[in-house]
Order: sequence, then C-alpha cells, then structure tokens
Amino acid sequence: MSEIRIHREHSLGLAQARKIAWAWAEQVESEFSMECTVEEGEDSDTVEFTRSGVKGRLIVAADHFDLEAKLGFLLGAFSKTIEAEITKNLDTLLAQGKAPAKAHATAHAKAPAKKAAHAKVPAAKKAAKR
Repeated sequence: MSEIRIHREHSLGLAQARKIAWAWAEQVESEFSMECTVEEGEDSDTVEFTRSGVKGRLIVAADHFDLEAKLGFLLGAFSKTIEAEITKNLDTLLAQGKAPAKAHATAHAKAPAKKAAHAKVPAAKKAAKR
C-alpha cells in the first residue's frame, strides 16, 4: 500500500481555509468520483475522502492543510502522478484563496459552524450559506 502525505502552510484563517477545502472536495468528487464527508470542529475540520483503491483525509486548520491518502495496490503504481495532481490542485486553490473578497469572507465567517457534523460536502456547503 502506497501513502501520500502533503503539508501546506497558509495564513488564510479557518473560514477561508474551509472554503478552499470545500472547493477541493467538490473538485475531487466530480473529477475522480470520490465520496467526501466533512466533519467541522472549532479549531479544524476533517475532510474524509474515499473511493475504490483510495482512502484519506484532509485536515483543514487556520494555518495549514495536512493531507494523507492511502492508495491500494493498483493505484500505488501511479502514486507519484496522483500526488503531483493533488498538489497542483491544492496549490491552485490556495493561490486563488490568497486574495478573497472581503465582503464574502466576512459573511462566511459569521455563518454558524456545526460541531462534529458529518455531511456530504454539498450539504455542508449549503448549511454554511444559511
């Protein structure tokens, strides 16, 4: 079994990091048929993702992202390619998130966060917009 570990520091704060994590989760759901769930916490969130041959999690904190994924035997042969694609996608989203619109970021920060709520990503995103 092959493992992928990616760590990225940022200075976005938890509200903006959540937004990026949801965008990443939606992207991997649509492009790679992953099933993602989000567990929100006070200091960090956990995005768990899975599909045949892949299982992992993305820890989302106010100052960093930590991604760990385990690849099954068949996908293990492509671990370097998969890691490069994940890194590219996450870095692109982080670069886009460095200059968020202040009004939108403020409105998002005021949305009530659910503690330890498990939800599919689209449902969690809808709940945060209320």
